[in-house]
Amino acid sequence: MSTSTETRVVVIGNGMVGYKFCEKLIAKEKKHFRLTVFGEESQVAYDRVHLSEYFAGKSADDLLMAPRDWYSENGIELYTGDPVVDIDRERKQVRSHHGLVVGYDYLILATGSGAFVPPVDGVEKDGVFVYRTLEDLDLIQSYARKARKGAVIGGGLLGLEAAKALLDLGLEEAHVVEFASRLMPRQIDEAGSGILQRQLEALGLQIHLNKSTQLIQGTDHIEGLQFADGTELPVDMLIISAGIRPRDELAKIAGLETHPRGGILVNDQLQTSDPSIFAIGECALVHQMIYGLVAPGYEMAEVVASQLIGNSKSFKPFDMSTKLKLIGVDVASFGNPFAQEPDCRTITYENKAKGIYKRINVSSDGKTLLGGILVGDAEQYNMLLQTCKNLTILPPNPEDLILGSRGGEEAGAGVMGLPDEALICSCEALTKGQLCHEISENGQTTVEALKKSTKACTGCGGCTPLVKDLIQGVMKQQGLYVRNTICEHFDYTRQEILDLIKINQLTTYNEVLNHLGKGDGCEICKPLVGSVLASLWNENILQKDRAVIQDSNDRYLANIQKGGTYSVVPRIPGGEITPDKLIAIGQVAKRYGLYTKITGGQRIDMFGAHVGDLPRIWEELIEAGFESGHAYGKALRTVKSCVGSTWCRFGVQDSVSFAIELEERYKGIRAPHKFKSGVSGCIRECAEAQSKDFGVIATEKGWNLYVGGNGGSKPQHAQLLAADVDKETCTRLIDRFLMFYIKTADPLTRTATWLNKLEGGMSYLKAVVVDDVLGIVADLEKEMQLLVDTYHCEWKEVVENPELRKRFSHFVNVPEQKDPTVQFDSMRNQTKARDWKTIN
Repeated sequence: MSTSTETRVVVIGNGMVGYKFCEKLIAKEKKHFRLTVFGEESQVAYDRVHLSEYFAGKSADDLLMAPRDWYSENGIELYTGDPVVDIDRERKQVRSHHGLVVGYDYLILATGSGAFVPPVDGVEKDGVFVYRTLEDLDLIQSYARKARKGAVIGGGLLGLEAAKALLDLGLEEAHVVEFASRLMPRQIDEAGSGILQRQLEALGLQIHLNKSTQLIQGTDHIEGLQFADGTELPVDMLIISAGIRPRDELAKIAGLETHPRGGILVNDQLQTSDPSIFAIGECALVHQMIYGLVAPGYEMAEVVASQLIGNSKSFKPFDMSTKLKLIGVDVASFGNPFAQEPDCRTITYENKAKGIYKRINVSSDGKTLLGGILVGDAEQYNMLLQTCKNLTILPPNPEDLILGSRGGEEAGAGVMGLPDEALICSCEALTKGQLCHEISENGQTTVEALKKSTKACTGCGGCTPLVKDLIQGVMKQQGLYVRNTICEHFDYTRQEILDLIKINQLTTYNEVLNHLGKGDGCEICKPLVGSVLASLWNENILQKDRAVIQDSNDRYLANIQKGGTYSVVPRIPGGEITPDKLIAIGQVAKRYGLYTKITGGQRIDMFGAHVGDLPRIWEELIEAGFESGHAYGKALRTVKSCVGSTWCRFGVQDSVSFAIELEERYKGIRAPHKFKSGVSGCIRECAEAQSKDFGVIATEKGWNLYVGGNGGSKPQHAQLLAADVDKETCTRLIDRFLMFYIKTADPLTRTATWLNKLEGGMSYLKAVVVDDVLGIVADLEKEMQLLVDTYHCEWKEVVENPELRKRFSHFVNVPEQKDPTVQFDSMRNQTKARDWKTIN
């Protein structure tokens, strides 16, 4: 029973926003409120943002916002599986489906939204689903066991999440059907959508744009889709994810004001037409808008909780910037992504080969950032968003924001340069100043600690990189040591995890996770641990549990290309090749219809291979004396060479022989990133050795060794490590340099960046690997020799292992059948994969 001092609050809806309201209210003032919550689903509130992870192995309990006990521990009466069906506004009472009547002083409508189902004939057939609740997911998972071809209607955020579910469920074909002319039309522009489409198609999705579904074919169960243009698509399973519709039916019954197109009308304080009733989340229409993201829903919960304890607060128009990872592809938009000239100046960067598109819209005077779009690489999203929100004055060359500075200085001052009022965590409305206070004054110096004390990073998770940077920045200001931990599953740096794996003799990912980590792992730590295991033990990356933690290229020992085909690059040490081997490559390329090109690293690349043909191609190449060129791995790519003293009249040393020796020595060695080398026979530098991770240039007295160079988007010359050394000494120094890099570099860091960040720089590196000030060079040489002695050709092991060969088939049940969607065009007497945009 309530007392005279208690305020009775009833919450209708136990979704993410309803739960967040309860959490915020009891945190502000627990003892004066009596909270009752009604939920339609039998489950307590769970995380809908990460719903697709249910198909990737997460359980329903993993997704809970809080366990059921949390409600009772905080004095909250919770009724699940019992939706409210009537509101008596005069008596201030609600009645549930099971007949429970509860009075209220304040009523909070957090009824959320339901899936919008377009009026298509046949939606009632078996095999047609919506994608909204855990119960929906259970039904989808059960039906998928007997389905082969699935489709999703809707190419927006929800639709692509549903498409990921089809891929996770292992269907042979997964299709996305979108009415508009591009994917994600509300978030990204035509060019960005084109890049996204190509990326998704490479991962196995088939995209159908400008398609209006008129009929779901079949008798009792779905057999296909019929479109308005007369075309058809045979499928035996369909998920409709074409948008959301506010759940306002209860409000209408109660006589509250609603919008004709849906949504409960509320004012800036989130009050409905009845001052005692508030609406929050996706059911509320505020500022003429339905907010479909979690962050504004959480802010609405904060506003109403503040109102109830007597603090005046209003809900202001909310920034709808967002960053997501759709089936492994980064997609982000912020500010005004669609601003057009002449109202702004637009700067775009597009790299179709790597699947990257970046666009920023700059004010006409060039001083502020108005908005932008990122596809394929959203690493800069958080700082771009903050730059946009805080009207930060841009650098003289605004393109540096997306391209990086070409002059050595990074664009902008980073997160520590933001004002204290800058909003870092939108979901929990946490500013830079609040987080810095927690870090510096309350000692919350890890992401996990900040999660517990402030709830930062617990919503969408998009703020996590900025929060990490803040922790490091504050700790550095205080003169404290900063540990750059891997991710939330491993509280170690890459260097620490390498040492711990070695000490504990761990050889599989599950062993590492069980001994050193927590949770199920993620896309950050899995390939990182896989790389460390390969760097330490040099065992086959596809055996034990190591295949599933590799990047896609490593998983298939080949680089995925357009249209889902692969390229094959056999090793050609030093670029030296016999006529017989040249003939063998030509025969293989002709037999399998491959496009051939000589690479910049003096090898021959063969493009257009079907995944099922890879083992057969490798088998023929191995028989001709070739082996894997590791073009797909974070490993040695090539050791480029000129002809040196063998043929050139200027050559002073045999550069070809030394290049071959070095490539044979370091082939297959896994590292934090790829690395390249070159050997030039004289100072004329035809092999471009000074643009390599390690390069050797011949002198009259021996060899000069340079390290830490690279080409790419930020070219950097290598620096001299040793001069006029003999071949044996040069090799030992390279051993030490590479192993020191492997043991100490951060993940996905090239040697140039590693050397730039190395405290003490080149002077320190020389002291370690040349002068042996740490006394570790003997160990470095020994560890390198172990990797050299345990080399194995991964292609050969697949060819000779029937179990491994099974992995290389497009259709598991029909291994000989090739992907029928792969199409080719002729180009200069060769075949090339057809551009996606030209495939119907």
